[in-house]
Amino acid sequence: MMACNGSGGCQSGCYKDEEETRNEPTESAETDSRSSGSICIKCKLNDAVSGYGGIDDGRFCADCFRSNLFGKFRLAVTSNAMISPTDKVLVAFSGGPSSRVALQFVHDMQERAQKNFDASRDRSLPVFGVGVVFIDESVVMPIPSHEMEEAVEVISSVVSSLAPPRKDLHLVPIEMVYSSDSSDGKERMMKLVNSVSDPTGREDLLLHLRMLALQKVASEYGYNRIVLGSCISRIAAHVISATVKGQGYSLSADIQYVDARWEIPIVLPLRDCFVQEINMLCRLNGLKALKLSSGPSSSINGLVSSFVALLQEENPSRESTIVRTAGKLIPFQFNRIPEIIDGNVPLATRRRQKRYNLKSNESVSSESFCPLCNSPLDKSEIVDWSNLDDRRSSDIFYTTCCSSCQFQILPQDSKSVEQFYMDLPQSVVARAKQPNNSNLNVLREQIQDCLLSDGEDET
Repeated sequence: MMACNGSGGCQSGCYKDEEETRNEPTESAETDSRSSGSICIKCKLNDAVSGYGGIDDGRFCADCFRSNLFGKFRLAVTSNAMISPTDKVLVAFSGGPSSRVALQFVHDMQERAQKNFDASRDRSLPVFGVGVVFIDESVVMPIPSHEMEEAVEVISSVVSSLAPPRKDLHLVPIEMVYSSDSSDGKERMMKLVNSVSDPTGREDLLLHLRMLALQKVASEYGYNRIVLGSCISRIAAHVISATVKGQGYSLSADIQYVDARWEIPIVLPLRDCFVQEINMLCRLNGLKALKLSSGPSSSINGLVSSFVALLQEENPSRESTIVRTAGKLIPFQFNRIPEIIDGNVPLATRRRQKRYNLKSNESVSSESFCPLCNSPLDKSEIVDWSNLDDRRSSDIFYTTCCSSCQFQILPQDSKSVEQFYMDLPQSVVARAKQPNNSNLNVLREQIQDCLLSDGEDET
C-alpha cells in the first residue's frame, strides 16, 4: 500500500508522483530526442530515440518505444487480472507524469474495449468503467491557493479532453476522511498532522490518510479497483526507505502488482516501468504533467529517493536490481485479486485469474494489521487483547500499532497520544477497536478437540 511530496518521500501503495518529476518532461519536438545514426532494434526502419537515460535508451524508435511501454502496462494488467470487463476502475491522479501515463493507458484500454464492444454482434463483453480522483491536500501542505486552482483547471481539462467513454472526475479534499457531517474536519486534520514532529512520520501519516481518502471515494461511488501510478523507480526507493524504517516484515506487501488488504483492492499496472520512460512518453505524446509546490523536506523518504536517483544515474539497471531483489520476498495472501464468483464475469477472465493468482503455499497469511498504517504485523508485534481490558482506548491504540508507527508517527507521552487518538478519523478508530484475527486462531486451538473434521459426520 502502496508517494507524496516534492521531497520524493513516497511509499508503496500511494499515488503521488511529484518526486518522479526529476528530469521533468517538456514538450520538445520528437526529433530533438533522436539519436544520430542509431536505428530502432525492433522495426529496424526508424531512428531510435535517446536522451531520457532509461535502461532502453537509444534502442527503440518513437512508435516502438510507445508500443513497448504500453505492452509492459497491458501485460501487468492481464497477467494479474487487474481489470475485468465488469469492473469500475478509479484512477488516482495527482497530475504528475506517472499518474498521467496511468490514466492515459487505462483510457487506451477502455477505448479499445469500447471499439470491440461496438464491433461485436452479440456484445457479450461489457466495457469497464473509469473514474478519476484528485485529492486536494492544501489544508496540510504549503501549496499556494492560485497554484491549486491552476492544478484543478489542468486536471479537469485533461480528463474532459479524453475521448469517450466518459470518465467521472472527483475533486475531493483530504479532510473528507472525516464524517461528511463533521464541520471541524479541516481543524482536526491540521491538528493531527501538525502533532507529528518527525518529518518522516508526517509524510508517512499523510500517505495513510491519502489512502483512506481514496478508499472512501471508491466505496461511496461504487468503484471496485483503485489504480495507482507507482512505477519501478518509486518502488525501488520504497524498498530502501522501508528497510531503514524497520518495515522489513511488511515490505513484500507493498511492492506487488496487487494489494487487496484494503476494502477496495489497489493495483499497480506501471510497476515494471521506469520513471525515465514515463517522462519520455509524456514528452513524445505531449502529455501535460504538473508539479505542486510542497516545500523543502529532510525526511528519510526524501534522502533515500535522492540516493536511489544517484544510483540510477550511475547505472540504469540499479532500480530494477533493487526491485528484483526485494521481489524474492514471499508475498502475502492479499497480494492478489480476490477470486471472482460472479457468473457475469467472462470465463476467460476467471481462468486467467485462477492461473496467475498466488497459491496458498506461495504466500504468507496475514493475521493482524497495524490500525494506523494497515501494515501486516509480525507475530512478535501482535498484542494479547486480554491484557488490555483495563486500559484507556488511546493506550490500547498505541500498543496495537506497529513499531514503525510508534517510533515515527505517534507521540511518546500518554497525554499527547490521547489527543492524537481523538483527532483520528473514525475509520481508523473503528479499525483499532477490532480484535486481532490471531485471537480467533487461539480460540480455535482451544476448542480444536470439539470440532469435527471434514470427513466426520455429525452424530
